Amino acid sequence: MTAALTGRRVLVVGAGSRPSAEADPPPGNGRAVAVLAARAGAALALVDRDEHALAATARLVEAEGTEPAVVVGDVAHEAACQAVVEEARAAMGGLDGLVLNVGIGLGAGLAGTSADQWDLVFAGNVRSHFLVSKAALPHMSGGSIVFVSSVAGLKPGSTIPAYDSSKAAIAGLCRHVALEGSRAGVRANVVAPGLIDTPLGRRASAGRPSRDRTPVPLGRQGTAWEVAQVVVFLLSEDSSYVTGQVLAVDGGLSTLR
Repeated sequence: MTAALTGRRVLVVGAGSRPSAEADPPPGNGRAVAVLAARAGAALALVDRDEHALAATARLVEAEGTEPAVVVGDVAHEAACQAVVEEARAAMGGLDGLVLNVGIGLGAGLAGTSADQWDLVFAGNVRSHFLVSKAALPHMSGGSIVFVSSVAGLKPGSTIPAYDSSKAAIAGLCRHVALEGSRAGVRANVVAPGLIDTPLGRRASAGRPSRDRTPVPLGRQGTAWEVAQVVVFLLSEDSSYVTGQVLAVDGGLSTLR
């Protein structure tokens, strides 16, 4: 990978990976983004609510020759959203890029989803993105924000209505952030992964084996590294005229009826 992010100060929220009992589990999307952003030359601040998962990602980033700032925080809480941005800015001396990789799913079908579950999912999947963007945008100039969403926001498929709806809502939030951010030259885009081989994806497949039999046009699941490559592209000036867009990284899954 070229040094496309040299000189950029990037905050990755959700940089840990879900714990796994496997000997050599694949990385989650946030961890892969952090590693590839470091490889591309970025200075990094890493945020996650899981201190151990965050430390593991930090070690991988350090192996790329970058000493990241590490911030433990849960952006499901409003105060933490402002705090992690301020701590990251102080550690890096500014902010040029923001990656929001946060998401949960609760409930099953309309009948199996309570109002409380709906509210918790929207708090984690949409409100946190709104609050962190609100805190970060005034301090950015000419940078880039990338929301990591899901193909579930483009077509139904997760069987979790709160998850599907919240992921669709991220696209609407992104379009507003892109419009408001354009005044300062800040771009905002959404990456919508499809079936990706991550610890969370494997856990989902264990609970719903049919997931692994989904007929992806390219014939396989993707990897977090493939998602991260697209995120790094959107963070870099290689995508300087791209904003307000949703880019599916799904092997063609969203083209199916």
